[in-house]
Amino acid sequence: MSQENLPAKFYNVGLSYKKADAKVRGAFSITKENQKLLLKEAKAKGIDGIFVLSTCNRTEITGFAKHPFELISLMVKYSNGNVEDFISVSNVYKNNDAVRHLFNIATGLDSQILGDYEIVGQLKQSFKLAKKLETTNAYLERLMNLVLQASKNVKNNTKLSSGTTSVSYASIQYIIDSVEDLNDKNILIFGLGEIGKNTCKNLLEYTSNKNITVINRTLEKATYFEQSHSDIKIAEYSKLTDEIHKADVLIVATGSNVPTVSKANLKEGKELLIIDLSMPENVAADVKTMKDIQLINVDELSKITDKTIETRKEQIPLAEKIIEKYRQEFNDWISHRKYVPAVNALKESLQVIQHDELDFHSKKIKDFNMEHAEFVTNRMIQKITTQFVKHLKDDETSVDQSINVISKIFNTQITEI
Repeated sequence: MSQENLPAKFYNVGLSYKKADAKVRGAFSITKENQKLLLKEAKAKGIDGIFVLSTCNRTEITGFAKHPFELISLMVKYSNGNVEDFISVSNVYKNNDAVRHLFNIATGLDSQILGDYEIVGQLKQSFKLAKKLETTNAYLERLMNLVLQASKNVKNNTKLSSGTTSVSYASIQYIIDSVEDLNDKNILIFGLGEIGKNTCKNLLEYTSNKNITVINRTLEKATYFEQSHSDIKIAEYSKLTDEIHKADVLIVATGSNVPTVSKANLKEGKELLIIDLSMPENVAADVKTMKDIQLINVDELSKITDKTIETRKEQIPLAEKIIEKYRQEFNDWISHRKYVPAVNALKESLQVIQHDELDFHSKKIKDFNMEHAEFVTNRMIQKITTQFVKHLKDDETSVDQSINVISKIFNTQITEI
């Protein structure tokens, strides 16, 4: 299908925190490398327009297909999940519902913590990867542009994100509430992805702790981060176990498909609070059996209630009103893409009739004034096409049905742009 054509069915298939726990979400998580492979295969199969979003709270594929299973099978192939589990926890949105879902995600209405905007950066990166691999189309480009505009408008003009609340912030809030004499404790952050960096920044902003150490597999990345955050210390990855033994709090924000912290890294008899912000979980499950270890994951953090949530809930109607404005703009754009070719086809058909009639009468009528006749008939064609446009723009008009009728009456072949 050409990228210039509007596909018949637009889908969003996936799963999220709403139905799937951390373990199941971890199984369906798709690595960056596998996202690339998935997009390349989709392109090779002729899927017109597709991108993948995989975060700690959701894995979703958005794109065009004859049947949603085309997208579901790709998700299963490039993750560690299976069809049976997917069916039990999945969401499948189609056409307008899929569009609405994207708006809700980008504006924080569908976030695990209401108003959390961390997802926006992840959404941008996912779409950027799809553009790089040339798996987007005009439809997705326009939709994503309006989705991000709506997100910015909601963030700037509502209190939906009032108060700092996110998974990374919730972890800090949990630490502040749970750890006595926090500022005297040794805190180790393992992993400097977006969540790791945000968590470190929140620690520096909301606590006075000066004993924060950061470890990343790539030392250069940690060193670069340290340049703008001089209050932290950097340790080499080879020193991970030693640093964990010194730590009172360990925050794991790595992006691996297998555990990056296991019993072998931990010290028997030493109390340690571990916050695992990774998805899938990067702390081995059997760590929970260790007597002095307290292990908290993303799902447990999401249960932390913040008084700002109630304020945010009051902002939902205002956010939805803003979203509706951008959704309507997108719908108008879709309708325009449909009716412009139809109007052009109608005009061309009328011009053919005009040419034939003027030619016929010029031969039959003596002193036939071709110039006047062309002027009058051109005005008639313009009025007819203008009336047709008004009809198509009417809220009660079925654009597809009207276009189909015109196509049959004038025997025109209308191609959508």
